[in-house]
Amino acid sequence: MPTQHRAIQSRQALIRSAAETFLEKGVPAAGMVEISRRARLSKGALYFHFTSKDDLTLAVRDAALATLQEVEDAFTRSPQPLTTAVREFTVELFGRVRTDAVLRAGLRLRPETAPGLGIYALEQRWYALFLDKAVTCGPCGPAGSHAPDAEPRRTAQLLTSLVVGLLHLGSEDGTWWEEESITGMWGLLPAAPARIAAAGIPEPAQLPAAG
Repeated sequence: MPTQHRAIQSRQALIRSAAETFLEKGVPAAGMVEISRRARLSKGALYFHFTSKDDLTLAVRDAALATLQEVEDAFTRSPQPLTTAVREFTVELFGRVRTDAVLRAGLRLRPETAPGLGIYALEQRWYALFLDKAVTCGPCGPAGSHAPDAEPRRTAQLLTSLVVGLLHLGSEDGTWWEEESITGMWGLLPAAPARIAAAGIPEPAQLPAAG
C-alpha cells in the first residue's frame, strides 16, 4: 500500500475514533491514548497527524462540515420543487446522521469548540439555502415548475424550523430521524403557501441561539 494512501487511512481512522469517543464520553473526558487505541494506531501516529486534542476536534468538525456540504450540494442540484427537495434533503441528512459517527459527533460539538455547527449557525445556513430555492421555484408545484412563491421568506422559515426541530428532537430520540417519521411530518405541511404566511413563523434573527 502506498505510504500516502496509508497516511490518509490512518488520519480518517483517527477522526472516526475521536468522533466515537466524543459521543461516548464527551470531548473533555476523551483521552488521546484511548483515541489512538480505538483506531488501532500508536500514540506516535496520532501525534504525527494531530498536535493536540483541539486539533483533532477541529478535524472532526471539518469532516462533519464536508459531509453536510455534500448533502446541501445535492439539495441545490435537485430538480424537485422546494418542499419535496427539502423533504429529500432531510431524509438524506438524518440518514447520514444516524449512520455516520463523525457527522453525529460534529453536530454535538459546542459552538465555541467547533464554529459553524451550532444550532444557530445551522438555522442561518439552511434558511439561506431554502430561501434561494423558494425564490426561484414554486414550493409545491411539479418538478421543473418555476411558479413564484408569494411568501418565499415565510416558506423558507417554516421549512428551516421543521428541519432544526427534527435535529433537536432526534438528539434525544432517534426515531425522529427515521424516514417514516420525516415523510409523515411532511404530509402535515399546509398545501397552500398562503397559509404559511399566516403561521407566525419568526424571522431568523428572532430564533434563539442554541447548541
